[in-house]
Amino acid sequence: MIDRALSPQGHFEILHPNDRSPRNAIDIPWRPLMSKKHPIVAVTGSSGAGTTSVKVAFERIFQRAGVRPAIIEGDGFHRYDRKSMQEALQRAQAEGRTISHFGPEGNLFEELEAVVREYTTKGEGKRRWYVHNKKEALSLNRPAGSITPWEPLPKDTDLLFYEGLHGGLVTNQVNIAKHVDLLIGVVPIINLEWIQKIHRDKKVRGYSAAAATQKILSRMHDYVHYIVPQFSRTDINFQRVPTVDTSNPFSAQEIPGNDQSFEVVHVRKPKKLNVDFNKLLGLLSGSFMSAPDTLVIPALSRARAMELIVNPVIERLMNAKRKAD
Repeated sequence: MIDRALSPQGHFEILHPNDRSPRNAIDIPWRPLMSKKHPIVAVTGSSGAGTTSVKVAFERIFQRAGVRPAIIEGDGFHRYDRKSMQEALQRAQAEGRTISHFGPEGNLFEELEAVVREYTTKGEGKRRWYVHNKKEALSLNRPAGSITPWEPLPKDTDLLFYEGLHGGLVTNQVNIAKHVDLLIGVVPIINLEWIQKIHRDKKVRGYSAAAATQKILSRMHDYVHYIVPQFSRTDINFQRVPTVDTSNPFSAQEIPGNDQSFEVVHVRKPKKLNVDFNKLLGLLSGSFMSAPDTLVIPALSRARAMELIVNPVIERLMNAKRKAD
């Protein structure tokens, strides 16, 4: 079967399963604002980018605003549990191909789009959870590495909140981005992302540095074609940039901390989000503008900046929802 993803420049590229090289490219329009009655907020980013910490920040934002979200995690839409994924990887390797959690073979893209589409029209849907570790296993009463059965989303929620790898995904078969009202990208610069990935795989999964590096290389195609283009569709990108030497991420001994980093906050459409940069400069110590639509802040201030930028947007979404009800 021929699949078609978006190139890093935001164009469609037809991918042939045998050689998986780009064959053609066509432009697509900017995604519209989708649902006033049942809005969707999505945070998208690759593994280790920091989307989980952003999810926690959003949960605080929702709590303070009195917003009741339905929450779905992208990992719940992985096609395989941990054991089955290892078996699928072995089969793919024997056949001379690759499979990853970044691409279509490792995920249920159609099911994810069906959920967000149903939520925009009815405020309903389903979800399941990927059990990452022992702590989650105790909470969900399932073994680590498994996936829970499907369950209905909570009723009478104010919005849908997605956190995961594919909140801004577009292929020839699915368009998740078009259903999202507020799309936020969380992405460190690539060397920092690799450092975080290698250290996490070594610490959590017991990989060697060489095995973690091979993992990065094996999924590079899917990363470039399914993850990277999403950051050209976001409303806001938060990109962490370390101020220490990360020239060789494969030999780095430590992950640079937030106290050693800046956060580049790019607001793609400031008028749409009504962002007051002058106010942000006054409230965020050490911040400065690097471009008319780009704010640079100390990385330790990311949660505060996110709150200041996102709170008014959430309020407008809720006001529009109340008028539509």
